[in-house]
Amino acid sequence: MTSISELSGVALTRPIVLTLGDPCGIGPEIVARAWSQAPDLTRGCFVAGDVGVMRRAMALLQRPLNFPVCEIESPLEALQMPPRCLPVLQVGSVAPVLTWGQIDSRAGKVAGDAVLWATRAALRGDVAALITAPLHKEALHAAGAPYDQYPGHTELLQDEAAHYLGVPVSQLPVRMMLANEDLRTVLVSIHVSLRQALDAITQEQVAQTLRITDASLTRLLGRRPRIAVAGVNPHAGEGGLFGREEIDVLQPCVKQARQEGLDVQGPFAPDTVFMRARRQSNGHREFDVVIAMYHDQGLIPVKYLGVEQGVNVTLGLPLIRTSPDHGTAMDLAGKGLADASSLIQALRLARQMVGAC
Repeated sequence: MTSISELSGVALTRPIVLTLGDPCGIGPEIVARAWSQAPDLTRGCFVAGDVGVMRRAMALLQRPLNFPVCEIESPLEALQMPPRCLPVLQVGSVAPVLTWGQIDSRAGKVAGDAVLWATRAALRGDVAALITAPLHKEALHAAGAPYDQYPGHTELLQDEAAHYLGVPVSQLPVRMMLANEDLRTVLVSIHVSLRQALDAITQEQVAQTLRITDASLTRLLGRRPRIAVAGVNPHAGEGGLFGREEIDVLQPCVKQARQEGLDVQGPFAPDTVFMRARRQSNGHREFDVVIAMYHDQGLIPVKYLGVEQGVNVTLGLPLIRTSPDHGTAMDLAGKGLADASSLIQALRLARQMVGAC
């Protein structure tokens, strides 16, 4: 398999769209930096958002890193753009000049409008993949309807995709995968409280996660992934001494999945399974992915290994969506100090996934 540090080399027949993220955060700056630092990856890509916001972001880059931001009228124009030019499709009304580092409902609306437009474009097939720069959940919620009903990107994308397919949201389960060069994890639950996350560890939820992970990574790897299931409790329950989730939920799920042909093992003690799945210096890893039972169990190991290289992938959608594994970093916004490494990795993986489809 090509690693996510290597470009697939696939020529794009449809453009890839990036959303600008929250205009008051570092999203616009890291998008501008990606165009400057990774010209091969951004060829054939464009930004959905606001031209003025992206011009102010590009101005944060010092010469010779900065270059013109050009407004385009349609996605296909991005495939013909010359080098050292950042194409932007204006989505919605022109944004006002907003203050860097401030939570602002107007910024939430700009970010939400960009994601909504890009998601619909991806569902129609107008673009090959969607990469989302970070938005601020509080600003998105403050923007009002329809954005105040979504905790974040994932739920918005899921709702739009279900509507497009004409099915209830419950019939389009999605999962979050966090990946870097060394480790991949997929989460059973995402943005819920720990109490709700524990309640979500059911045979149905875990089985869905296993099937979604198997199908998605089979396409990406070109073979069935080796899946490890992390336990819920210390020592994976120690035979029921520290909890029965492993016995009552996880073991039956693993058995059923293996009967369906999935290459899955576990449940394993959660304090060691991530080390077993980590890529070694010789490139070997015992498992291709770990199924984590809740948000922090899966994200802490990946982020500890390097948040600047982490990529967030939404599995189960009828479109390709990747995102950097960090937030809006309001304290860095407007200072010209933002690191685009994670966004560049998200670009690499999106192009690889386009090539695998």
